[in-house]
Amino acid sequence: MKLFKQLLVAPAALGLLAPVAANAADLNINGVSKYAADEQVTSISQFADVKPTDWAYQALSNLIERYGCVAGYPNGTFKGAQAMTRFEAAALLNACLDRVTETTDELKKLMAEFQKELAILKGRVDGLDARVGVLEANQFSTTTKLKGIAVMTLGGSSNGFTAGNALVGRVNTAIQNQTGVNPGLQAPANTNNIVFNYDVKLNLDTSFTGKDLLRTTLRANNFQNSSFGALGSNALADASNPSNIGTDGFALNRLFYQFPVGNGFTATFGAKVRQDDMLAMWPSAYNADSILDRMTYAGAPGAYSLNLGAGAGLSYKKDGFSISTAYVSNQLNTGNTSTNVSTSGTVGNQEAGIGGASSTTVQVGYSKDNWGMAFVYNYLNAATQIALNDYNASYIVNGSNNLGFSAYWQPKTTGIIPSISAGVGSSYANGGGSSASWEVALQWNDAFIKGNALGMAYGATQVGGTDQANNAYEVFYKFQATDNISVTPAFFWINGGGLLPDQTGGLIKTTFKF
Repeated sequence: MKLFKQLLVAPAALGLLAPVAANAADLNINGVSKYAADEQVTSISQFADVKPTDWAYQALSNLIERYGCVAGYPNGTFKGAQAMTRFEAAALLNACLDRVTETTDELKKLMAEFQKELAILKGRVDGLDARVGVLEANQFSTTTKLKGIAVMTLGGSSNGFTAGNALVGRVNTAIQNQTGVNPGLQAPANTNNIVFNYDVKLNLDTSFTGKDLLRTTLRANNFQNSSFGALGSNALADASNPSNIGTDGFALNRLFYQFPVGNGFTATFGAKVRQDDMLAMWPSAYNADSILDRMTYAGAPGAYSLNLGAGAGLSYKKDGFSISTAYVSNQLNTGNTSTNVSTSGTVGNQEAGIGGASSTTVQVGYSKDNWGMAFVYNYLNAATQIALNDYNASYIVNGSNNLGFSAYWQPKTTGIIPSISAGVGSSYANGGGSSASWEVALQWNDAFIKGNALGMAYGATQVGGTDQANNAYEVFYKFQATDNISVTPAFFWINGGGLLPDQTGGLIKTTFKF
């Protein structure tokens, strides 16, 4: 860098070449040349006649200390107030050019000394250029990124299949009592207590402007014949919303387009879009991992039904405040929005073969860096609806009004204090009857080891006017083995509320992100 710094002195020196008047007697060319060459000034303090109060003191100091090519007279003076002749200017410029020449010679020596290393670096750069050219010529897309997640789950629970059969039996009976037709829903035929399931999602995220998003998700899993599947009373979150895919078969799970509209507004529409895809915020910090499906509704499973189908929504978010509207119908592809049977509990949320309905959602929320809260209203419209009351089929109605309030807080720095998420919900059926739900969840990020997480949650649902309640508790520890692989052991307990058998279970979940 000295070379470039010293080159900067040239304009300053050339500025001194303006013709000025001076007496020949005041000039000692040999002395100036000798002083400039042999006694180069290294500090402004070497000039006896330069004072800090002089108007050009700082400029002169910079020239001396930064560029090292300012000379004075043999008697140790600078004579800043004296006019300079062209001879003196030439001597000073010559001193600067000598410094430049010295630096150039040093640079040439260094280049000669590291000639082999420079040649190797040049070869590597050329090789990288060639590889980049190949990648650009064969790249998947200039607008699309592929992100995948693969989950494998090994585990089981006591009374898992018994509870699943009991639940499906209650649903069949409820539908037959209401419609006169038994739908013949079948619980998983597998009777093993230990199951090994997988779920794979491939997300293709495309952006055309840098601010929009076209999401296409392909999904495959084998939860259909598992007690952890959609018809199980202990269904896992990884089994939810399979979009009627067959075992081991890939199917389209998401297809929606999202784009900004005006200042703070975002519009979403799609043939396969879920309720929460269109919400401006999710009011829970319990998100390190997902175990039981019932713990993924922010305490209000009726309001946050996570309905999946064709839909559209509009959201606004600015300065922490947000408002969202969303409409989803999983019957629009058949030209009918409300005639099929729907449920307000797990079976309907997970499209377990019963069919679906339309849901209209309005959410108002407020969030800051480490906390947030939201009110939500969801109207579920269906010709026939089964209110499962968190896995208990207890009454049938024609549509329902569902309310929820959820909030979360998390510490700004990780430590012994966990994040806290809580929510309450209520459902009021058009045909009579009501239910209430609540959930509290704690999560410790960087638990014991940086990158790991410890979480636990308790949730319950109670049918209005009765003492029947369904309770569940889960605890997990997520071990982040690498940046892309995590292993999560988890345990859960479910109280059937007197309608379904109690269950105790555990699992080991391995997640791969790529």
